[in-house]
Amino acid sequence: MKRKICVVITARPSYSRIKTALEAIKNNPNLELQLVVAASALLDRYGNATKTIENDGFQIAAKVFNVLEGENLTAAAKTTGIGILELSTVFDNLNPDIVVTVADRFETMATAISASYMNIPLAHIQGGEVTGNIDEKVRHSITKLADYHFVASNGAFQRVLQLGELPEFVFNTGCPSIDLAKQVLDQPQLDFDPIQKYGGVGGNPDLSSGYWVVMQHPVTTEVNQSRIHIEETLHAMYSINEPVLWFWPNVDAGADGTSTGIRAFRENFKLEKFHFFKNMDPTEFLKLLVNSKGLIGNSSVGIRECAFLGVPVINIGTRQNKRERGSNVIDVGYDRTEILSGILNIKSSPRPQSSGVYGGGDAGLKIANHLAEVPLVFHKTITF
Repeated sequence: MKRKICVVITARPSYSRIKTALEAIKNNPNLELQLVVAASALLDRYGNATKTIENDGFQIAAKVFNVLEGENLTAAAKTTGIGILELSTVFDNLNPDIVVTVADRFETMATAISASYMNIPLAHIQGGEVTGNIDEKVRHSITKLADYHFVASNGAFQRVLQLGELPEFVFNTGCPSIDLAKQVLDQPQLDFDPIQKYGGVGGNPDLSSGYWVVMQHPVTTEVNQSRIHIEETLHAMYSINEPVLWFWPNVDAGADGTSTGIRAFRENFKLEKFHFFKNMDPTEFLKLLVNSKGLIGNSSVGIRECAFLGVPVINIGTRQNKRERGSNVIDVGYDRTEILSGILNIKSSPRPQSSGVYGGGDAGLKIANHLAEVPLVFHKTITF
């Protein structure tokens, strides 16, 4: 019988983080993919990922609506609690052999707790990394709940071992999102019109002479400053008077301040060279990045995929604090002057070289092969 692998996607970025592994699981004759889409990945205001997922040929086994409105710390905690309730029912119905949880967003905690309490073997992708934000606590907590670990870098591999995990179940596969980046490097041409294809709101800037991409999320440990943070970035990008393609923030606590800051700025300034998007197909988003002047903000895509693609990045603030990075990243504070200085640095410097810090582009296949072969275990003891 095929081994049933239940993968839970809880946010729009998580799909690109796992897409090639989903393909490899689906194509493995010894595995059956059970795909669950939950939380903000289902919400239009954060770029509903279901259409993209289904267009890529995946069948969704279950949908879990569990996001509580509010975009604050209390709503995040309650959203996680609702997720535990709902996912437990889903797992009881699907009866998977292994549950897979992705990365470190707060919603993934519900997946890990439900599977662990139900004695279902749990696999974790992208554990062992170091950042700021609530993600740091969530990531290492899931490591202690998980039975199998598919890490993305050598540093992460060592940290998971230091957390007392069994070496035979820790695999340095690289990051599946690098698989997509490798495909994009093979065919990097921007072969679509992003505004025509994905709509959004704002001006219709001429992209032929280059453009910047902005993706900045609130920091959950700095929620009261989220509007101030985004306003500094808005002022910096407005002052350079160049085309800007801006992506909406995640559902994290503080997102209301970020969103309000963007909307207020749009009302007070004529943003003819700005265009705002909610979501985009993962591969086409990477094509947009590789053809851009650079990425501004605090998304992990700047640390991971952009390192491999050789895209310059201005990383703002503490969200990606201490995460392993390539030479493509310039770290700055939440200050328009620092951001502008970083932009000038990018303009006067050669394009960064590609970095393999997060793998070489074959992570999805490695993950599927391990899932087909590992013994099914849900009990462990710390190794020290």
